[in-house]
Amino acid sequence: MTPHTTDLPDTTTERAAAPARRTPAPWTRRPGSRALLAPTPVLLMVVVALTDLLTPDWLHVSPVMAAVPVLAAALLPWQATAVLACAVLVITGLLQWDAGSCGRPDADVTLGSLFVVGLASLAACSLRQRRERQLRQVRSVAETAQRALMHPLPHRIDSIALSGVYLPAESEARIGGDFYEALPTPYGTRIVIGDVRGKGLEAVGASATLLGAFRELAYREPSLTRVAEHLDERARRHIAALDGAPDTGGPDGGDAGALFTERFATALLVEFPPGESVARIVHCGHPEPYVVHAGEVRPYEPDRPGAPLGLGDLLQAEPVAQTVPFAPGDRLVLYTDGFIEGRDRRGRFHDLAAPVHAHAGRPLEAMVTALRRDLLHHVHGDLDDDAALVALEHLP
Repeated sequence: MTPHTTDLPDTTTERAAAPARRTPAPWTRRPGSRALLAPTPVLLMVVVALTDLLTPDWLHVSPVMAAVPVLAAALLPWQATAVLACAVLVITGLLQWDAGSCGRPDADVTLGSLFVVGLASLAACSLRQRRERQLRQVRSVAETAQRALMHPLPHRIDSIALSGVYLPAESEARIGGDFYEALPTPYGTRIVIGDVRGKGLEAVGASATLLGAFRELAYREPSLTRVAEHLDERARRHIAALDGAPDTGGPDGGDAGALFTERFATALLVEFPPGESVARIVHCGHPEPYVVHAGEVRPYEPDRPGAPLGLGDLLQAEPVAQTVPFAPGDRLVLYTDGFIEGRDRRGRFHDLAAPVHAHAGRPLEAMVTALRRDLLHHVHGDLDDDAALVALEHLP
């Protein structure tokens, strides 16, 4: 019987929710802080006006009014900035009339300067609002691209419960070089997690290529090692296309990628055969997963680790599937190197094994949430690399 995905609501898309909950970038914090600081220009204008009225006639502080439209340009819409710029001119003129300095050259220079500052503030405010609209559009596109590239993980596939989290190093980019996928196939539940070397659009493109290939191969290939071999071929073909090198090694890309060792991806493929309490794992240069059994946490280190995707011909290391017991109640924690290479302010790496052991007794989603929180706490919300994690549990 072909495995099926249980019909449960898709509420475990930690990858989509996590970037929004992590420490925001500075410009995403502004709307909240801006609301608190919005009265600042008005308060400054009132303080300057009262100070000018209460000080002797020979001491004029009205030129400080120039700061009012500048602050308004940074905090308020252009309409409010225009109103405050006009109010500054009117109040300054009234203060000069009260002091009997109207018509004096220094008073005219002050009013002229305030007029110029007001115009400049309006221009700056208009530019700021346009840039914010552009950033909102970019964020919306990034979120759409993320949903298209990395499908939300289901709660459960047959007897395997799943929960994942994705944390991009650039919080507003939303997507990066890390990827994962879980699929019900005729050969059991198959999962991949990977990490493309590098950052930016090039890494995103490689992730999309490998994810698309896995989604096709997972259904087509009975052997998990053949899936890994085809992914390696697809990676080499992608590398060759990026570097403008010809495909010289056959229909699936040959060994053109062997000449470009700076480009590769690590990956871990896992298969849960139907009706068996085991997991088949193929390592492709990826960090070893953690197995949680009876409250004990241990890393599963392969006897024969395979080469990273794109470097199979260069390293002449064929992928090998190894079988580990995976009884009901056991858990498997897959992750990318962002979860173990994140450094704190003293330069110490994040020890993932300790929080996995500490939270192993919690429900699966709660454990993943806690692991995400521990990583962000360790790096003080400042990730240097993308980080992805998928936790699996064999349900009774």
